[in-house]
Amino acid sequence: MKTASKDLTAVSMVKAALEKAHHYQPDYHIFTWINDAAIKKAEEIDRRIAAGEKVGRLAGVPYALKDNFLTPEGETTASARILEGFESPVTATAVKKLEAEGAIMIGRTNLDAFAHGSSTENSYYGPTKNSKDLTRVAGGSSGGSAVAVALGIVPFATGTDTGGSIRQPASFNGVFGFKPTYGTISRYGVVAMASSLDCVGFFAENTDDMDLLMMICAGQDSYDLTTLPDYYGKEQVFDDPVKKIAVVKDFDNEAISPEIRAALKAEAEELRANGHEVIELEMPALKYALAAYYIITPAEIASNLSRHDGIRYGFRSEDSGDLTALYQNTRGEGFMSENKRRIMIGNFVLSSGFYDAYYLKAAKARTLLIQEFDKAFRECDFLLMPVSPNPAFRLGEKVNDPVAMYLEDVLSVSLNLAGLPGLSVPVGETEAGLPVGLQLVGPRRGDRELIRFGGEIHKNSAAGSTERHADIMGGKD
Repeated sequence: MKTASKDLTAVSMVKAALEKAHHYQPDYHIFTWINDAAIKKAEEIDRRIAAGEKVGRLAGVPYALKDNFLTPEGETTASARILEGFESPVTATAVKKLEAEGAIMIGRTNLDAFAHGSSTENSYYGPTKNSKDLTRVAGGSSGGSAVAVALGIVPFATGTDTGGSIRQPASFNGVFGFKPTYGTISRYGVVAMASSLDCVGFFAENTDDMDLLMMICAGQDSYDLTTLPDYYGKEQVFDDPVKKIAVVKDFDNEAISPEIRAALKAEAEELRANGHEVIELEMPALKYALAAYYIITPAEIASNLSRHDGIRYGFRSEDSGDLTALYQNTRGEGFMSENKRRIMIGNFVLSSGFYDAYYLKAAKARTLLIQEFDKAFRECDFLLMPVSPNPAFRLGEKVNDPVAMYLEDVLSVSLNLAGLPGLSVPVGETEAGLPVGLQLVGPRRGDRELIRFGGEIHKNSAAGSTERHADIMGGKD
């Protein structure tokens, strides 16, 4: 990505990003807040460059921030009414690291409230539209960030991924989206969804930029005891250019749309044509992933959202009455329907009568998934999988059908349950012009090699496989 210099000023880059943000906002509804004051930070970067002072690796680069990262700039609402008016006294660790290198936040992006959703339709501020088709969803929960990068407003944006919330909107909008190994980047200062699954990651235009962002943000943080020592780029050796990639047979079924299956087949052929070995694996434990996810995740959500009560910060119902009524009315008015649904499910599966029947079994299934992936990576270097069973669906198509919406996560949640890194790579488009992405999955702490290989896949697809993709996705195989 381009950084500020004497020839290319930070002010010009930030002004261009802000102009695009204001231009696209009315139609696409990408931002919950646009930071016009970002120009002041750009002026300071330019002053330092003119004075010959040292600037960071992201000097003057504009970026978009998912609105569940805490910073004192603007309100941090997580697109939820119950956080309306909340101005954070702290700054998220990931934001500190980015801005220490000179990155400049030009706006907060829309998401499903508290990141609960797969379409960005569950936002208190309304849905974000797909970058290629205004009648379709942007994906979720990080839909605003994906669209901001896809439309060229910013070269990168932050996201969070609990069950596919970076990878799926990246696939729906034709950009790169990366979910690291659990614990690679600090979650301090990020509004929690499900603490044992949440990961901070990025959307970017290319893998070189993704690699740089990971180099900057990875590392241990005393404020987040789940963070890992900084292994990124330090413990990985890339010796063999020929890789063994496994395609999971369990995903070749009618639940996956023909366009997605065709893209997977085309990419497997392209990998073989480029000298890599492609094998098929059976991973029967993956069928338990979605059920386990939608027991474990609501349980953690119910715990994390219990802090929002209308007393200390954020929205408070005007019809407060006594203390009990204050709690009930504030939470009733402040949470979206999907938030309430997950709180209720979470409290149910954690209740004394059902803990063993639901939560404990889900925890055991999670262990089986981890073992299944460990076994798979003894037989291959990477897994190649669909991100979502469908390309971007129409706005309103599934928002009133929770089960249909949850099924959109069937291919992505297993990585979060196992703590594995996953990269969504754009590989083509459907006949209707909708982007299609596939996810490359690697072993724990294999993040950098995964990103590098994802870049190779994309480069080879763009350079030599256009005709092959077109033939297969058009049904000519």
